[in-house]
Amino acid sequence: MARNGAGQDGPGQDGTGQDGAGQGGLELAGVIADRWSPRAFDAGAALGDDEARSLFEAARWAASHGNTQPARFLLARRGEQAHERVFAALSRGNRTWAGSASALVVAALVTSDARGPLPNAEFGLGLAVQNLVLQAVHLGLVAHQMGGFDPEALREAFSIPEDVRPVVVIAIGREGDGSDLPEDLREKGTRPRRRKPLAETVFSQEWGEAAFTPEAPATP
Repeated sequence: MARNGAGQDGPGQDGTGQDGAGQGGLELAGVIADRWSPRAFDAGAALGDDEARSLFEAARWAASHGNTQPARFLLARRGEQAHERVFAALSRGNRTWAGSASALVVAALVTSDARGPLPNAEFGLGLAVQNLVLQAVHLGLVAHQMGGFDPEALREAFSIPEDVRPVVVIAIGREGDGSDLPEDLREKGTRPRRRKPLAETVFSQEWGEAAFTPEAPATP
């Protein structure tokens, strides 16, 4: 299944083409342009030790507030008992496809340390997860981040401490052809990638005053 929506965005929406060009023809870094969230995974592909270590090494080097490093991860590879426990905590909809991924990763944040509550902990976890996901693209893998899961089920299944909060589960693996997906999910995988144009999200001088026109970047 091809990367969804390359160069197919409609009016009022900004997309990224397969040549890495964003709005106005600006070139994006390849790992950003190629990142997307498929549901079609190759059920026969495994996540190797070197690949796994590379993903978490990328996450380890993410920025965080005061270098507090709040990100924590649980790695559960398909075939392991841990994978079954993570899979069981997913929402019903996510269980229809996520089991084919090579690994399910629980991304959690530490909310405090000996000095007290950690500032901007969610921001730190988000940066670490983004590093991990972009490193997956670099390795030729795909990743899909999920908010549909039961955090308390994960807490019980893995004895997660009270000061650690599961935030997202990430399915990681090799892209599949989607033949085993329900029809509605196969259709979702072919939809155009859409983002709001910069004119709606980046302001200057006053809130709501666009810093960039829809057609081209602003000039100095």
